[in-house]
Amino acid sequence: MDCIFCKIVEGTVPAKKVYENEHVLAFRDIEPIAPVHILIIPKKHIESMNAVDGDDWGLIAEIHRAAQHIAKQEGVAESGYRLVNNCGRDAGQAVYHIHYHLLAGEKLGWAKTN
Repeated sequence: MDCIFCKIVEGTVPAKKVYENEHVLAFRDIEPIAPVHILIIPKKHIESMNAVDGDDWGLIAEIHRAAQHIAKQEGVAESGYRLVNNCGRDAGQAVYHIHYHLLAGEKLGWAKTN
């Protein structure tokens, strides 16, 4: 399998890790679109949200727990953050290993007008 995120999990590709436990890994995006841009992935390869099934739902909950922890760790839990999952080509999924973007550090998108 030629999955860049699996290689990061294996340690064969470097990443700036910010969180890790038995099931989840989080690291800084190499092309950030916000002051805080962290990718949160399950260590198990799952292609996309459409492939989540059975026991995988526990990994989705674990990703959300990790996001909550990371937001506090990064100092953005109170000011706010966005958690985004792109599923499929038309949604902008570029790496076919399910992942979430934690975005924060400034007002984002439509939030700028509110």
